[in-house]
Amino acid sequence: MPLFKKNQNTLIRIKERGVVLEKDIQNLTEHNLKEIFNLQHVSSEFTVGNLRIDTLAFDTENKSFVIIEYKKDRNFSVIDQGFAYLALMLNNKAEFLLEYNEKKRDRYLERENVDWSQSRVIFISPFYTIHQKAAINFKNLPLELWEVHYYEDNIVEFEKIEPLETSEKIETITKNEFKEVNRNIKVYDLDWHFKKASDKTKKMFFDLRDKILEWGNIEEKINKFYIGYHPVDKYFQFCQIHFFKSKLTIFILLPDKKLIDPKHWVKKSPPSWGWAKNSKYFEISNEKDLPYALELIKQSYEFNKNR
Repeated sequence: MPLFKKNQNTLIRIKERGVVLEKDIQNLTEHNLKEIFNLQHVSSEFTVGNLRIDTLAFDTENKSFVIIEYKKDRNFSVIDQGFAYLALMLNNKAEFLLEYNEKKRDRYLERENVDWSQSRVIFISPFYTIHQKAAINFKNLPLELWEVHYYEDNIVEFEKIEPLETSEKIETITKNEFKEVNRNIKVYDLDWHFKKASDKTKKMFFDLRDKILEWGNIEEKINKFYIGYHPVDKYFQFCQIHFFKSKLTIFILLPDKKLIDPKHWVKKSPPSWGWAKNSKYFEISNEKDLPYALELIKQSYEFNKNR
C-alpha cells in the first residue's frame, strides 16, 4: 500500500527508495529489535555446524529463541530453510545457550528456563514472490515473513505478510527430516486454549474479545499460557486472559492509585509469579460478571494506550 504525506487537504505520495543492501537491513533491524519485534539481540553471524544465522534474538516474554534471516534472493525456499534452522536449534540447544550466556553475561540462562516449543524463524526481505507468500498458508507454522521498505524522508516500513486462512496443517505434508521440528515446536492458537475451557468460558471469552477489539487499533497475541491484547504500536499488554473450565482469570496492568474497583475483585499478582510491577488479576465465572470485568479491563487499556 502506498504511503502519503498530508499537505493541508492534499495527499503527496512518498516515493520508495531503490534497492537497499542486505547488510544495511540487518544493521537497522538489529539496532531496533526491541522497537520492531520486542526482542532482545543476542548475536550476529552465529555459526552452528554448516549453517550461519544472521541474527540470533531472544523473546523474553515467551522465553524462546528467535532466528532472523535477511533475504534478497527470490529463489530460496521459505519452508525448507525455515525448518532447517529450527532443526539446527533443536539439535544444538547447548550451543544456543552457550552463545546467549557468553553474550549476556549479566543474565545467565539455563536450559530449563527456555521454552523451545515457541522457537520461530523470521525472514526479512524487500520483496517476496507469490510462491514464497503462498508457502506460509498453513496452520501452526513457526515461520514469519516480513517485508521492509525504505522511503524518502528517512521513512522505513516493516510489514508482516499475513497467511491466508487455511485449515491445512504443515504436519500433514512436511518431509521426514522436519518431523522432529513438528514434534517439538508448536504455534499456539485458540484451539490450544479451548482444550482447557468449557462452552461457558469460551462464550465469555468471545464476548470479552469482541468488546475489547472495538476500543481501537488493538492486536491479539496468543502464546502458550494466555491470550493477550495490546495497542498495535505498543508491546506491553493491558489485558491477558487465562482459560479454565469454570472461570477465566484476567490480568490487567494498572497502578493502585489508578484502579477504581468498588467491588474489590482485583488482587495484586504475587512477586513470585514474575509478572510486571503493576500486574493485577481477577476472575470471572458467569456472564453477569462481564460488564464489570470490561470496566476493569477498560481502565487498564486507557492507562496503557498512550504510555
